[in-house]
Amino acid sequence: MTGAVRNGVLMSSGAELSAAAQAFDAVAARFDARFGAWRSVAAQRNAVRTELLNAFAKDARVLEVGCGTGEDAQWLVKRGRHVFVTDASPTMVDLARTKLSGREAGASVVAAEDLARLADEHRADGTPPFDGAFSNFAALNCVTDLSPVAEALARLVRPGGQVLLVVFGVVVPGEWVVELARRNWRAILRRADAGDVPARIGGNEFTIRYHRRRAIERSFHPHFRLVGRRGIGVFVPPSAAEPWISDHPRLLAALERLDRVSSGVLAALGDHVLYRFERTSERTR
Repeated sequence: MTGAVRNGVLMSSGAELSAAAQAFDAVAARFDARFGAWRSVAAQRNAVRTELLNAFAKDARVLEVGCGTGEDAQWLVKRGRHVFVTDASPTMVDLARTKLSGREAGASVVAAEDLARLADEHRADGTPPFDGAFSNFAALNCVTDLSPVAEALARLVRPGGQVLLVVFGVVVPGEWVVELARRNWRAILRRADAGDVPARIGGNEFTIRYHRRRAIERSFHPHFRLVGRRGIGVFVPPSAAEPWISDHPRLLAALERLDRVSSGVLAALGDHVLYRFERTSERTR
């Protein structure tokens, strides 16, 4: 992978920032201030982190796709994992690397759909460099076609390695309740669209796609096999319930307990769905 180095971060070359990357780059500096105080976000993040600890052993070398400001990477590094952070937003990667204080396994500004460049750089001897990989909070929903992501991860993750992908759910009763209460009728069925859907953050527009289970499995076959799913935010409401739900911590705690006992059976009903894949022994091209 060729590119310039800025503040120790490898910058991918030959590609302009996508609309999604530009949108998140524009809000990166205030991202933590906006979402960090919301208890619903923390509750969903805690559920994901439980799965991350189970998937990646201490001293594991892990690739994060769409690291944002580095919240999950920082948490994992403090618990003995080595995390290589990537994101399409240069500012996000800068913030993540600063937060990690040089304790990460590396950092690269590269979009998920361009991970093949990272594979070209790190697999010169033919050995996959990572024990596993993960992507949290719908970074992959900014990608229309997941096949290039899967093909690159197959080159980056060793056989037997775990890959955890947290994407938006498609059937989300919790969101329906919130949007009905807000009388936001158009938002109720927005996840029903199988194509690209308009989205906005900080006044910046881009598109996202609500990936279906079959499409995800098809994209990752044959190099990965699905070994489990878990709903993230089945009863814990989506961020659309903020700031109201943060003012009711006892209710939220009760909803978290419900999630812990039902998130497997009701995985498909989560605000997010965590897909856990295992790298097969299928050889890559």
